[in-house]
Amino acid sequence: MKYICFGYLDVQQWSTLSPSEQNARFDACFAYDEGLKKDGHWVGGEGLQGPDTAVMVRYQNGKVSVTDGPYAETKELLGGLLILEARDLNHAIHLISNHPGLKMGPWEIRPAADLDQMIRESEQRRAASR
Repeated sequence: MKYICFGYLDVQQWSTLSPSEQNARFDACFAYDEGLKKDGHWVGGEGLQGPDTAVMVRYQNGKVSVTDGPYAETKELLGGLLILEARDLNHAIHLISNHPGLKMGPWEIRPAADLDQMIRESEQRRAASR
């Protein structure tokens, strides 16, 4: 089963680290990720730019609106995400518990929704309406 793991960065803590300490933490994270890839648990993942580069797209009252960020007003910001293949939630928790990024902030783990059936049904409805 796939799990989407959101890694948050404690900005206040991060800002107290020297550049070499920050690089050491990045290196540890990427080394751990290589192990996840080697063991077949890595499905995907990306780091995120800061919230000041984000936009929010909403549909409200029949209109689409786009507004600029930043939106995070907490000491933690979403820094990136990993998509893991794990046996169950406890296995995903175990994999993230050993991730060096955990020292940089908390992680949120959510099971990925299986949309395959929903997509197939949608494809059938759209094909029938053509």
